[in-house]
Amino acid sequence: MTASPSPEVPVLLRTRRELRAHLDQVRAAGRSIGLVPTMGYLHEGHLSLVDRALEEADHALLSIFVNPLQFAPGEDLDRYPRDLEGDLRKAGARGVHAVFAPSREEMYPGGEPVLRISPGPMGTHLCGRSRPTHFPGVLTVVCRLFGLVRPQVAVFGRKDLQQSLLVRRMVRDLELGVAVEVVAPVRESDGLALSSRNAYLAPEDRARAPELQRALEAARQRWQAGETDARRLVEGVRAHLDGVEGLEVDYVELVDTDLLQPVEEAREGHALAGAIHLGPTRLIDNVLLRPEPDPRPAGAHARSDEVSEQRSGRVGGAEARSGDDSGARSVDVARAHAGEGLPGGRG
Repeated sequence: MTASPSPEVPVLLRTRRELRAHLDQVRAAGRSIGLVPTMGYLHEGHLSLVDRALEEADHALLSIFVNPLQFAPGEDLDRYPRDLEGDLRKAGARGVHAVFAPSREEMYPGGEPVLRISPGPMGTHLCGRSRPTHFPGVLTVVCRLFGLVRPQVAVFGRKDLQQSLLVRRMVRDLELGVAVEVVAPVRESDGLALSSRNAYLAPEDRARAPELQRALEAARQRWQAGETDARRLVEGVRAHLDGVEGLEVDYVELVDTDLLQPVEEAREGHALAGAIHLGPTRLIDNVLLRPEPDPRPAGAHARSDEVSEQRSGRVGGAEARSGDDSGARSVDVARAHAGEGLPGGRG
């Protein structure tokens, strides 16, 4: 199968009509579609998702939309960093074929949707506790993107662990027929997970920011050495972070990766996640309890780790066109318990 030729600068699609016409051509050529949803201001973490999309599908489409539904009043909707011109250069250099960058009016032509998708019990802990309106907004816009694009594959980053698992659960529970890939975080050489919001950090806060990953990784090593009491592992992370001047802890939780509920006994595959505030900036990170740490540094293509099944291979052309989602759904089912230590698909 031959992938779509990728220009140095990808096709920029600003309207639903342009998106529909572009995708009709892609499908007519028998090519499968990999979607990478983003809010823009691209960095190596986003580009690692592009790498995975190009491994899994013929045609990579990256969306850029700063979604107002997932921001609460007083959050950083208006100041969220934006650089469409730079994003187009980075995306094209990495092989993206098209970028869908709609306006708010184009994404929500009738105004904000009346109905939103609830995360249910999976949204009650971690980020959902302090940001109760966030994940209904995320799931609603992702579901809308799936409806507009009808991809065979969509790729998300595991730095946003709760988001990734909620999208997988939504796809499974609502039978959306999209294979969801989850890719390990890409980190700076000092361990800080790449994030668009890192641009907000003052120099002194940037120096403190890696302490979250260091605390989580130290706890993972304690678990590997035999500590299974979740309370003690969480307390160890909090004690580490409480000792960092200028750092405020939002949460530290050890949860299962099925319904994201707190656990008492730490087991392989569970996730230890935390969120902190450094000045006005909120950062999140996580580690999976497994024998090896996440890969780094930035610049190396991020990978997701095969756990129980071999890769099912690239989603292929005409057999998996979005007009007939049976191919995509069968791929998703085949991945149901593999990869990245996460349930519901390979990560």
